Amino acid sequence: MTSVFARYPGSARDEAVALDGSVRPPFEPVAGALEELGGVGLTSVVGAMSQERRVRGVVFGSYVDGRLEERPFPICPVPRVLPAADWAHLARGVEQRHRALNAFLADVYRPAGRRRTDDDRQPEIVRAGLVPEWVVTASPGFRPAAVGWATPGQQRITVSGLDLLRGPDGWVVLEDNLRVPSGIGYALSNRTSGRTALPALYADAEAAGLVDPTEAVALLRAALADAAPAGCDGVPQLGLLTDGPHNTAWFEHRLLAEALGAPIATPDRLWPTATGGVAVQVDGERVPVDVLYRRFDEADLAGHLTPTGIPVDVLLGEAVRAGQLAVANVPGNGVADDKATYRYVPEMIDFYLDERPVLATVPTWLLAEPGDLAAVRDRLDELVVKPVDGFGGRGVVFGPQCSAVELAELQAEVLASPHRFVAQEPVDFSTVPTVVDGLVVPRRADLRVFAVAGSTTRALPAPLTRVALGEGSLLVNSSQGGGSKDTWVLPG
Repeated sequence: MTSVFARYPGSARDEAVALDGSVRPPFEPVAGALEELGGVGLTSVVGAMSQERRVRGVVFGSYVDGRLEERPFPICPVPRVLPAADWAHLARGVEQRHRALNAFLADVYRPAGRRRTDDDRQPEIVRAGLVPEWVVTASPGFRPAAVGWATPGQQRITVSGLDLLRGPDGWVVLEDNLRVPSGIGYALSNRTSGRTALPALYADAEAAGLVDPTEAVALLRAALADAAPAGCDGVPQLGLLTDGPHNTAWFEHRLLAEALGAPIATPDRLWPTATGGVAVQVDGERVPVDVLYRRFDEADLAGHLTPTGIPVDVLLGEAVRAGQLAVANVPGNGVADDKATYRYVPEMIDFYLDERPVLATVPTWLLAEPGDLAAVRDRLDELVVKPVDGFGGRGVVFGPQCSAVELAELQAEVLASPHRFVAQEPVDFSTVPTVVDGLVVPRRADLRVFAVAGSTTRALPAPLTRVALGEGSLLVNSSQGGGSKDTWVLPG
């Protein structure tokens, strides 16, 4: 046992240190490097990483009382290690899930010309009795007008971000993010920080074949290019569509735009072209774009005006319908990633792909269903309750951590509007060694795995580990006080 881990409580659920105190084999090189550093050296590395990230401006934003506050995105210098077999399993499962969800969205937003009859308005999976109609029509993310936002043959989910936990029985999907998933830029940035702070450790790992997360950029660029309209000549011109500096992920938008070689396309830089397309103003020149990588919420498109006074959603929508532009991700994807739809993804995999799910899902009850509500209304103290349309950890209530008064309030809220909530079994997910206040301690961590879909569907080798920094905390979101780690994908 290393001196750094002298008081580290190993456990069956810890990914680095077993219950008997032994270091698990995939983590041994990292443990050896930490042993050489010792406590003083590790503290120095923490300070160096913090300084390096301040210089590069690695921040995230959150709104407090209506004002955007930017804070450093915390990083722990101890990387998380994913063995090759784990990554192969995760990649296969994430790609499968992405394909099924794209098929579901194509079914939900089937153009009128592809319906068998004029009255055939229901998705095929609803007609088959596998998904209740209300799950689609009552979803807060369902946008009937989104039918016209996809170019022929375009994948509606170009980029997905799936949140996973490592539970007692293996990896399980916690939720699907299909609208404007963030984190790829932070995963890339975490590798830069780790390599800078621990050059010897990273040099050895890279010499042994450690997977390079920057490979994700080429895959992302290719998937975005595949979304280009059929009439596009030559290499498609990409742009990154953002609402600008007041976006909470503005740092990431700039990083990815630079990595992709794509101009930043804020509303004040968008212009119509003579052919019905869209151009981005770049240093006094208007550059026509074929694909816009959308990085802000579709609900906000109408609230921004271009220099000609045209709302952004009108300008882009007309260009898409004219066959001059593709927007990725396509608006309307929220119908596929809310907490009610999550319950039916295994059925989607079977229905659309004729496959068995590779990754498990968390047992989920839809409280809008009377039978589900009756089954759990007296078990809220054992379950996790989530808003159907929640994100970023907002509104999540962990029943086992509630007082009697809090449970009574939760039950009253659920019974008053059960359609707003789902309930799930809690997952006893894994811990990873994390530096907190100079000590290495176990903290809960999730994993966001990204995938892209164009001519093929591929998981990106740039997963993002988020870690809960508070003792006993289950919330890993940066907006809820969480931090992050570099994630090592080991070679096969």
